[in-house]
Amino acid sequence: MKKLVILIFMLLLSAVGMSQENKKVSISFNQTNRIDALIKLEKLVGYQFYFEAQWFEDDLLSKSYKDVRIETIIEDILEDTSINYLIFDGKVILTKNNAIMDKLPDFFFKNGDPDRTKIVDTELNKKTKTPILQKQYISNRVKSDGNIYAIGKEDANSTQSKYNVSGRIRDSKTNKPIDNLVVFIKDKNVNATTDGSGFYELEVPSGFYELVTSSLSYGKSKRKIIVYGNGTLNFSLNESAELLDEIVIESDKDDNIKKAEVGVTTIDIKGLKNIPLVLGERDVLKVATTMPGIKTAGEGALGYNVRGGKVDQNLILFDDAVMYNPSHFFGVFSAINPFATGSVDIYKGSIPAEFGGRLSSVIDISTKEANMEKFSGEGNIGPITGNLMIEAPIIKDKMSILVGGRATYSDWVLKAVSEESIKNSKASFYDALVKFNYKINDKNDLQATAYHSNDEFSITSDSVYGYSNRLASIKWNHKFNDKNRASVQLATSEYKFSIIYDGVFNRNFDLGYSINETQLKLNAKYLYSKKHKFSYGVSSKIYGIKPGSIVPLGDESVVEPKSVDNERALESALFVSDLIEVNKKLLLDIGVRYSLYASLGAGTQNVYDPSQPKSSESVIDTKSYKKNEVIKTYGGPEFRFSGRYFLSPNVSLKVGYNKTIQYSHLLSSNTTASPVDSWKLSDLNIEPQRAEQFSAGVYKNFDDGVHELSIEGYYKKMKNLLDFKVGAELLLNENIETELLQGEGRAYGAEFLLKKKKGRLNGWLGYSYSKTLVKLDSDFLSNQVNNGEYFPANQDRPHDVNVVSNYRLTKRYSVSMNFNYQTGRPVTYPVGKYNYNGQEQVLYSDRNKFRIPDYYRFDVGVNIEGNHKNVKLAHSFWNISVYNVLGRNNPYSVFFVNDNGEIKGLKSSIFSVPVPTITYNFIF
Repeated sequence: MKKLVILIFMLLLSAVGMSQENKKVSISFNQTNRIDALIKLEKLVGYQFYFEAQWFEDDLLSKSYKDVRIETIIEDILEDTSINYLIFDGKVILTKNNAIMDKLPDFFFKNGDPDRTKIVDTELNKKTKTPILQKQYISNRVKSDGNIYAIGKEDANSTQSKYNVSGRIRDSKTNKPIDNLVVFIKDKNVNATTDGSGFYELEVPSGFYELVTSSLSYGKSKRKIIVYGNGTLNFSLNESAELLDEIVIESDKDDNIKKAEVGVTTIDIKGLKNIPLVLGERDVLKVATTMPGIKTAGEGALGYNVRGGKVDQNLILFDDAVMYNPSHFFGVFSAINPFATGSVDIYKGSIPAEFGGRLSSVIDISTKEANMEKFSGEGNIGPITGNLMIEAPIIKDKMSILVGGRATYSDWVLKAVSEESIKNSKASFYDALVKFNYKINDKNDLQATAYHSNDEFSITSDSVYGYSNRLASIKWNHKFNDKNRASVQLATSEYKFSIIYDGVFNRNFDLGYSINETQLKLNAKYLYSKKHKFSYGVSSKIYGIKPGSIVPLGDESVVEPKSVDNERALESALFVSDLIEVNKKLLLDIGVRYSLYASLGAGTQNVYDPSQPKSSESVIDTKSYKKNEVIKTYGGPEFRFSGRYFLSPNVSLKVGYNKTIQYSHLLSSNTTASPVDSWKLSDLNIEPQRAEQFSAGVYKNFDDGVHELSIEGYYKKMKNLLDFKVGAELLLNENIETELLQGEGRAYGAEFLLKKKKGRLNGWLGYSYSKTLVKLDSDFLSNQVNNGEYFPANQDRPHDVNVVSNYRLTKRYSVSMNFNYQTGRPVTYPVGKYNYNGQEQVLYSDRNKFRIPDYYRFDVGVNIEGNHKNVKLAHSFWNISVYNVLGRNNPYSVFFVNDNGEIKGLKSSIFSVPVPTITYNFIF
């Protein structure tokens, strides 16, 4: 009888609900928030609405309805929220997370248990997979003193077995996102690691759980959650006092074996202070060169060589803007302020599909998010540079700003050198950064960055060289729902240099060069399911190059003014990738990028006789192009693939394949890069560079949770690599293609890395063996180098060994050391003499047949931290280091001079003696 009464009541309830649902109305909303929209609808239909105002955010709606059912309008208003509703007897009842059932399940009368809540908590959840968990929710809410987090929106018709739980985790004091934080569900094999924005994602069955976060720096925290459906959980953590007991912060446990990418290096920003570096300056990119596969051409050289690539084959991104020259002070310092840096990821094997335009690597640098809670800062004072970075909230928890600046006062060091040419030289630099963050709401945030750096140096009294970087970017992040996120980025960058000569013979001049680019990019992510996570987007950038102009200085200068036609080009791309979880052991990341490049006018291009080498004598036609007229197009698909397979719970095998295209070229006839090297865009006569790289590796984490080991190998094929004829004239050359050669290249090698991540003694041992070869062959003998056979490239340095370690003596004192060994760089030697037309000439060997002496260096450092009181004006530490303790005279380059008919070989060095420094660092 009791069940019959209930059945009749439910049937009546359904009938009433149906009659009300059929009612249709017309209404419009114009920039109306959800609460006002509900109130407006309430007045129109005459129903009473029941809800809590704090359930809603300040989202605005703009939509019109004509003769539409009430529930359709309500569903639109509640879209992307965790709020359900029921229309009953002239009332609209809104509920947070859970749904009110207006009918009983089919099996209700088949169960003899009179306790309905038991049926709801068990049978309904098993048979329909609908998370109706009221009894469980209420009982656990009491047990946890009310601190339980309901996630998602219950759907009575759902057939899902798992739901997506995501969110952002921030530091409670600084409001900065916490990256590399382990997040997992207790007693379930469900875990994730936060990314650089503090974002995490978990796939969790419906029900009641305990969500746990764990790291050395933030300890362990627990939160009770009840999962109704897809939803968000954002929260903050307090930094653990145990941080002072550790040097290396390791919270990305097992990421190295879990992720699909091969050949990815992440720099530990917080550990920079424990590595002794030249002149006491922390340097994120110099630390990168201690990792296998990343090298420089020599001490003080500009740029970086990654897996045998040239320095122009690295895409260096600073908050999404391209940095063309990342060096200060002859390459001794990088142009990246370490105090403002949040993360550095280097992709040398698996390059994501969203990145393009370079062959070898992507160095993705992100600045910190400014403190939204309180005023804070960091700085140091050293013998060469001073550095200060401050952060401040503009609107607490909503808007903040970061400002950083660094400058040198290095002239006193140069004047202290006994060498007269250096003593009279000058060198100075500065860089400045502004970062703005605005958290609009939980679904939208905005960030903007502006950066400028400038270098000036004078090696001789009559010349002043200068170069600068200018970058700016703005990025809008939007979360559509739990499955869809997107960002729109606008970035611009400019690099330029100048040479001012004020010397003898009235040849005074000012020579200038600049390159700039502006890019608009849409990047989106779609969580289709547990097995498929898509990333996709579109980008387009415009290049502009002023190849050079020279103007006379003063009325008496005999220099003729000259300029070379500007260059312009448009590069666009579409990209998509899918992270596929085939099973628990196999993970695949498959992507493709299609790029299209167009060289644009205005300008002129020479057409050369294909039966002759390119020269002024072989020009058969000159074509003129109007502004924005297409000169030449290039393009094609760029495939990206990587995969991971677990050989055991602690060992994984990874493979990768990259196909890349590069449309810009660095013009440098020097063995190493210099600040006055210029860039050239592909056009009618210069084809883009192309490369394919195959890589594989084995990765192991030991059971102690402290050690990790990786062994990687790679093989890279390249074509259309740019090189130069002997004695090439590169600056202000209107027909530069006549000085260029394009050929093939190949690089292969193996990399070994052993890391100890924590403990009183920590650090890493890295070793790499690599070969980089170039072949410049042609049908014309004059365009052949070394008879068209493969020869070692300028950056070929087969053996590279790095040992970096830190030992903590006490909580305040630690010592560190750094050892580096590299094979000497290739060089071309004079091997004889001969007479030609009565003059004695020097005979040189095949190109790069010999090598300069091997390079090795040993550095030591001591860190002395201040006391660890929590309440004090500023926390500080001293760094005392000695660079090149052994005083090794490592040659930067070898050159030859004719001394009264005798050919003599000389070598130049940057630091041939031990260099001690002391630096004071402070944090407030």
